[in-house]
Amino acid sequence: MTVTIQPTGICPADVLAVARGAAKVVLDPATLDAMATSRSIVDGIEAAGRPVYGVSTGFGALANTFVAPERRAELQHALIRSHAAGVGAPMPREVVRAMMLLRVRSLALGHSGVRPLVASALVDLLNHDVTPWVPEHGSLGASGDLAPLAHCALVLLGEGWVLGPDGQRLPAADALRRAGLAPIELAAKEGLALINGTDGMLGMLLLAVDDAAHLFTMADVTAALAIEAMLGSDRPFLPELHAIRPHPGQGRSAANIHRLLQDSAVMDSHRDDVDHAVQDAYSMRCAPQVAGAARDTLDFVRTVAGRELLSVVDNPVVLPDGRVESTGNFHGAPLGFAADFLAIAAAEVGAIAERRVDRLLDVTRSRDLPAFLSPDAGVNSGLMIAQYTAAGIVAENRRLAAPASVDSLPTSGMQEDHVSMGWAAAKKLRTVLDNLTSLLAVELLAAVRGLQLRAPLTPSPAGRAAIAALGEIAGEPGPDVFLAPLMEAAREVVATPTLRTAIEREIGTLD
Repeated sequence: MTVTIQPTGICPADVLAVARGAAKVVLDPATLDAMATSRSIVDGIEAAGRPVYGVSTGFGALANTFVAPERRAELQHALIRSHAAGVGAPMPREVVRAMMLLRVRSLALGHSGVRPLVASALVDLLNHDVTPWVPEHGSLGASGDLAPLAHCALVLLGEGWVLGPDGQRLPAADALRRAGLAPIELAAKEGLALINGTDGMLGMLLLAVDDAAHLFTMADVTAALAIEAMLGSDRPFLPELHAIRPHPGQGRSAANIHRLLQDSAVMDSHRDDVDHAVQDAYSMRCAPQVAGAARDTLDFVRTVAGRELLSVVDNPVVLPDGRVESTGNFHGAPLGFAADFLAIAAAEVGAIAERRVDRLLDVTRSRDLPAFLSPDAGVNSGLMIAQYTAAGIVAENRRLAAPASVDSLPTSGMQEDHVSMGWAAAKKLRTVLDNLTSLLAVELLAAVRGLQLRAPLTPSPAGRAAIAALGEIAGEPGPDVFLAPLMEAAREVVATPTLRTAIEREIGTLD
């Protein structure tokens, strides 16, 4: 696959193809023309000797410091070196690749005043799989992701570090040489244009949107399986009950769960039982209200990310009429708010899943399932400690759901006196989603065990697919086994499309 950077930008699928796949990147000729035009404006400012931020002045609190023409290239190189000040573990390859592609996208829109060769040099890194080593700490989401982007830009200069094939840190100069690439020299404005953007937080947000969309559908799957195993009712998910409260996500989630519960001998076994519970617990009955609200939150976040993909995020920007204007468009508040909102929603999807797990394991509430889903409870503990793990993860997600975007700290001599913390918000969102994968895996494992214990009753098509997906590793309920491998296998089933695809072959596409 090839992703072409157009003057109109790129789409989320392009970012995923480059970040998570092996798609090559090319610059449309029209983008080269747009960059050359904006560069000629910067060259004119240089020739006229006018003071313009980032072109002929210092940065941040040094914005009023004039820089002589003969030192302006030196200024750009010094900017990159001084701003590459991150610490900590390296960011994942997919995040760094998304960040680089998004910086190319912004430069290619023709408002940054850089020469085409700067964008082409970033494209070369992507196409030769040279991934800068970007530490996890350093960005405040103020003038965008300054430190992370500076670590990327430093590699263009033949300095800094790159990620080795096994995750080790290697000198950038050696990596460029092996790839047949040469370092570049920066001209006026170009260093600033390479680091002044929201590309890191936007890249993480786009990756998170993709992950959340899959996980929220899988949350409907695991909820339905748990409800079936607990002999719950499918009546709360009837479409007419959700039409009278028309939140779109709620309706979609309820429709999924209702379809997943059909054609089940387990469900049929208690449909006309007068002694059965009149109402199911909230964690069962309200599953679509929680997961649906998360879906609506995801739709909002997807809209925000889509707008940012259309945006010129730099400072200053070069306008077609020749003006070079300072902006605040680099501020990450829109993305920080969105990431925090989605983290809250994802945390609650995981929290309600853990409540269903606890109910499945409790002999007083699981409707005749054995304690902790062990056929021989007492000597054996069944899935008791799997629920402990889930409870610990829920607690961590609650801490991570506290918003980062309200935690501004002033920097740069009070010039940057309000920052977004968007990088931190997006980074912890990814952790919440990874934790959600584990929580849904515990629910999947518990639901499968519950359905197995309902034999000889035949479960729904979704239940049969889930049992088949875990059966080779989990086996049948019996004496206790080493549980961690089963939980890892369940995580893999939740994270990948295999189970969802198998279910959709039987009942049609899930929303």
